[in-house]
Amino acid sequence: MIPVSVVVMTRNEAANLPHCLPALGRFAQVFVVDSGSSDGTVSIARSLGATVVPFRWNGRYPKKKQWCLDHLPFRHDWVLFVDADERLDETLVAEIARLMEDGPRHAGYFIDGRPVFLGQRLRFGAGNRKLALLDRRRARFPEVPDLDVAAMWEVEGHYQPEIAGSVGRLRHAMEHADEKPLSAWFDRHNRYSDWEAALRADGRMAALIGKETGLRRWLKRVLHRAPGRPMLVFLHAYLLRLGFLDGRAGLHHALARAFYYWQVGVKMRDAGR
Repeated sequence: MIPVSVVVMTRNEAANLPHCLPALGRFAQVFVVDSGSSDGTVSIARSLGATVVPFRWNGRYPKKKQWCLDHLPFRHDWVLFVDADERLDETLVAEIARLMEDGPRHAGYFIDGRPVFLGQRLRFGAGNRKLALLDRRRARFPEVPDLDVAAMWEVEGHYQPEIAGSVGRLRHAMEHADEKPLSAWFDRHNRYSDWEAALRADGRMAALIGKETGLRRWLKRVLHRAPGRPMLVFLHAYLLRLGFLDGRAGLHHALARAFYYWQVGVKMRDAGR
């Protein structure tokens, strides 16, 4: 067994758990931390061998990820956060197993995510990258002043945990494949855009970007200040990152990302008004 404790946070994820949890069988501990699901999520999680822990947010910090680090009965110091709509393939699981066997050189590791859009795994275009594998003794999610943004509710926003130590990056990626209808993608990103617009409008996002390091901080600062962000995001995904090679799915994914940044911009203007 891989000496890593996996945390999957859920709220009505019955459609995704049967695809997510089976890939985690080699890990020594798997927690499903559930926020009052009503669609059978809990029974599915238990049937697939996960330890289910109920969670109820009190409206303050710590939010859900940090609460997990503070309160779950971990048997291991290394923790892997996996979303219910993410899937690990055998190559990534094997890479993590080798990393633990050899001894991690860093205190945390970024893992790339490759999206599945319109039923197609995108080989090109823009993905995501998150600091998902970490030494819990040296990691903490910052308390961002965002409790006024009701849309983000109980889970930390789009920011990385703070790591006391160096950070690496794994070679293999997770697949991001939501089995829910596409409307769920737009609902989720609508909430994210509420959060991002609120933080960009009054300088809180600039403070968050300042906590990034290296090239990530530089790129985020450029995007934060650049005019025409939706068009730049589309061109980056569709042309620079060769999203056009994924055909129609690549085009629609690039457009959806641009639409997200259009939402952020128009919501900022509305807030200013």
